[in-house]
Amino acid sequence: MVLEGEPHAGTHATGRSAAVLTTTTGSAQVRRLTADSRPFFVDPPDGFGEAPLARPRAVLRVGTDERWPGTERLTASEARRLVPALRPEAAERAVLEPDGLDIDVDALLQGFLRGARRGGAAVVTGIRVEALGRRDGRWRLTTTAGDVEAAVVVDAAGAWADDVARAAGLRPLGLRPMRRTAFLFRGPDGCASWPLVMDGAERWYVKPDAGLLLGSPADETPSGPCDARPEEIDVALGIERICGALDLGIRSVHRAWAGLRTFAPDRDPVVGRDPVEQTFVWLAGQGGYGIKTAPALGRLAADAALGRATPPELSPARLATAAR
Repeated sequence: MVLEGEPHAGTHATGRSAAVLTTTTGSAQVRRLTADSRPFFVDPPDGFGEAPLARPRAVLRVGTDERWPGTERLTASEARRLVPALRPEAAERAVLEPDGLDIDVDALLQGFLRGARRGGAAVVTGIRVEALGRRDGRWRLTTTAGDVEAAVVVDAAGAWADDVARAAGLRPLGLRPMRRTAFLFRGPDGCASWPLVMDGAERWYVKPDAGLLLGSPADETPSGPCDARPEEIDVALGIERICGALDLGIRSVHRAWAGLRTFAPDRDPVVGRDPVEQTFVWLAGQGGYGIKTAPALGRLAADAALGRATPPELSPARLATAAR
């Protein structure tokens, strides 16, 4: 059974993702999980869905000449040929990842939900877990729709994952929700073919999105678990940073939103059985990388739920003494 607290699946971080597969962001573990997930996006299993899960979207980093596997350095003229709005000084150092992907988040989510239902799982939305504990060798969850029993609990509650663990009488991991802001604005003619453009220090990014441009100041503002809302000052900061590198003259935004990216203290994802209670499985701390690593992390969470070994470098045991 999948218990979803909101009326619709994907309400929070999933539905607010920029959804680009790039192997140049995140920790070494995140980049490895991304590489492991890529084949799933390019060639999903038969019957997973009718729509493609991903389409090509190159990633251009400016203000850096640092190289990653699968990237190439560009001259300023080459960078500005791809993105004519780049200011000359911003294009002096540029690195291109030509094999990035735009991910269709809704197609991905609906494919996983269909797969769960085909496998016999009930997907129940609008249901809150009020308490959970062990009784007679099984978990009993008290919910707003009645009691549920299970042999194994998987804590995939995003920003609320530590709260679920506390309710289960287990030690939290010190997960840290961070608010990130994004907004849509009108771009120049031809911008639909641009790559995602990202500051080398990851202080902003811009990407084509449904005929508009999506921008972000790449902010990380500490937050409690909540339905995040954008702050005007963060939108203004994003506009300032983006216009410092691209000649876009942003005068207004079409829409703005915010989401929570939840990190473990070491900024690596957490997946595996709790070190104290082996029937409690963690799937949390994906940061801003949960969509592009979903196939790989999903397989590992399934392994943990079935009692199989998972990588120790991603295990919650590494954080067992980090927070109480």
